[in-house]
Amino acid sequence: MIPENIKIKEGQLPDLPGVYFYYGADDELLYIGKATSLKKRVGSYFTKAHDNRIAQLVSRIARIDFIITPTVIEALVLEANQIKAYNPYYNVLLKDDKTFMYLVITNEDYPRPLLMRGQEIERLGINPFDKTLSAKTKKKFLAVYGPFTSSRSLKKSLELIRGSIPWSICQPGRKRPCFDAHIKKCPGVCTEAISKTEYKKTIRRLMLFFDGKKEVLIRRLKKEMKARAKDEEFEEAAVLRRQIFSLEHIQDVALITKEDVTLPYKKVYDFVFDLNGRIEAYDISNISGTSAVGSMVVFMEGQPAKDQYRKFKIKTVEGSDDVGCMEEVMRRRLKRAKQYEHAWALPEVMVIDGGLGQVNRVREVMEEFDVHVPVIGIAKGFDRKQDRLVFDRSDLELARVAAAGKEIFQKARDEAHRFAVKYHRTLRTKASGIKRRKK
Repeated sequence: MIPENIKIKEGQLPDLPGVYFYYGADDELLYIGKATSLKKRVGSYFTKAHDNRIAQLVSRIARIDFIITPTVIEALVLEANQIKAYNPYYNVLLKDDKTFMYLVITNEDYPRPLLMRGQEIERLGINPFDKTLSAKTKKKFLAVYGPFTSSRSLKKSLELIRGSIPWSICQPGRKRPCFDAHIKKCPGVCTEAISKTEYKKTIRRLMLFFDGKKEVLIRRLKKEMKARAKDEEFEEAAVLRRQIFSLEHIQDVALITKEDVTLPYKKVYDFVFDLNGRIEAYDISNISGTSAVGSMVVFMEGQPAKDQYRKFKIKTVEGSDDVGCMEEVMRRRLKRAKQYEHAWALPEVMVIDGGLGQVNRVREVMEEFDVHVPVIGIAKGFDRKQDRLVFDRSDLELARVAAAGKEIFQKARDEAHRFAVKYHRTLRTKASGIKRRKK
């Protein structure tokens, strides 16, 4: 229960997404946070035990204000813009401002939205907390958005709105379209199928969204759609209509999970992903295409969690097709995640024994299931030192995770290999026993 002496805007907190503001007795703004439910999130401060820093914050709250947002994504954007505007004391105290995540839009012929930490931006000689862009900053970036308290939520948000605003992180000059171009997420920057002028319109739409001006963006898209229809450009008008519908019906209920980062009073990690969290590793084992099996092993807190291991007898693939076998394993695993959410919780990262072929096939299956989990492949070298990590190297967060977590990823891969080989031998032994009895 919130103490009666604390004043609440309109007398009560709604069970809706939004941003909340804590003020002290002298009307000093203490803290800004976002929530999927303002009522539940704010109430949790007064019903749960916290460490000394958070307890100190709670003891100083005299007034609570809030702004309701239509979606959780808009709460995420509003929170970042408000923190940048007011820089409240406890937002910085509870999380080193250098570890905050920022969204930057590069100043290039084909601008790219990239995620960067505060210290990365500062190394470029730029103050990420500047409310206006300096001439020096404008040479590198069209915009800098943040700080975002949740890098995980920021990344999910970008993926959620990509259906409405198909941004790209590709560099032009490729001969073949990238994977995202095939699934209509990249508008063709990689092969310059879209002009610089047309693509910059897409980037301006993305910037409007992160300026907190979704309604302005929708009005402009509707105006352009009507103009296209009037000029009998019906295909282009239909694309705009789908984008408008997608923006107006964003499904982001699960965007902020566990109210995931408002008050990180435990260890603050330098990564989007928690390397001490759930890591899954997969391997395929077969000899001459017979008795093919797949394995899934789980590491928690950096150690094997053997009660979470799973094995798969390959049913739909014949012959020595490791990529096809990995696809079957991933389909079955993700199907069960949909059916049994708690028993088959998704991991922080998936480690795949294999190279680009396996990684790309797993990503394709994930797209079909609308699952967004980072994938890192390990292509075997002559020894562990020669192992090569395979992942999307344009993802700065994933690159940091790969560098920091290589050793644990290798251990998980080795364990997945051991578990797969053991299961494969068991099946071969059973099969050979059956054959002997038949004789």
